[in-house]
Parts: sequence; structure tokens; C-alpha cells
Amino acid sequence: QVQLAESGGGLVQAGGSLRLSCAASGGTFSSYTIGWFRRAPGKEREFVAGISPSSTRASYADAVKGRFTISRDNAKTTVYLQMNNLKPEDTADYVCAANDRGGAFSLRVYSTVKDYDYWGQGTQVKP
Repeated sequence: QVQLAESGGGLVQAGGSLRLSCAASGGTFSSYTIGWFRRAPGKEREFVAGISPSSTRASYADAVKGRFTISRDNAKTTVYLQMNNLKPEDTADYVCAANDRGGAFSLRVYSTVKDYDYWGQGTQVKP
């Protein structure tokens, strides 16, 4: 069973950048699809970005396309979320999640909460 730990959040000026990290331990990291979600105050948790096990596919929410980039380093069992041109509406608690339903060669990037089985604790971002 994989365990996830986020880091890299904080307070940043609008227009600034942050890089979030999601470090995994346990399980076979290269078999997991990883997703980033966020929950703003008073709102439901929403999908931000996801990446397939081998980095072949990535998917983004419309609200972050062109500003956020998801990547992973399987050797370091870490997924990154580079966030540029941050806006006040990006303020949220960001959490990473994992599932291994498709295996190491999966090309599917899941974008709903119910499709992920393992979750981190989250890190706050406030532009």
C-alpha cells in the first residue's frame, strides 16, 4: 500500500510560482496513476492534474491548463506539480492521490475523486 506526502505549499504573490511535490513510499510507484486535487474553502474537491504511470499521458483541468505542469520521477518516487502565474482563485488545499487499477502500462488518467484509492494529507497554497 502506497503512502503519499505532499510538500511545497505556501504563501505566494499573485503571478508567482510554486512547485508542489508528492513523495510516495511503499507499493510499486511505477504502477500508480497519480492525480492532484484541490479543495478551496467552501467548495468541493476538484481535479487539477493527473499523470499516467510511465508519464505517457497527462491531463489538466481547464482552469489550470497552460499554467500548471505535472511531472514524475519514478526513480525518486515523486510527482511534481509546477504552478506558474498563480491566481487568487488557486487558493486551496492541494492533495495528491494514487491508484494502480491500470498497472504500469496504463494510459488512462483518472479525473474523479472516486477513482483514487490512496490520498495524502495535503498542502496549502495561497496566492
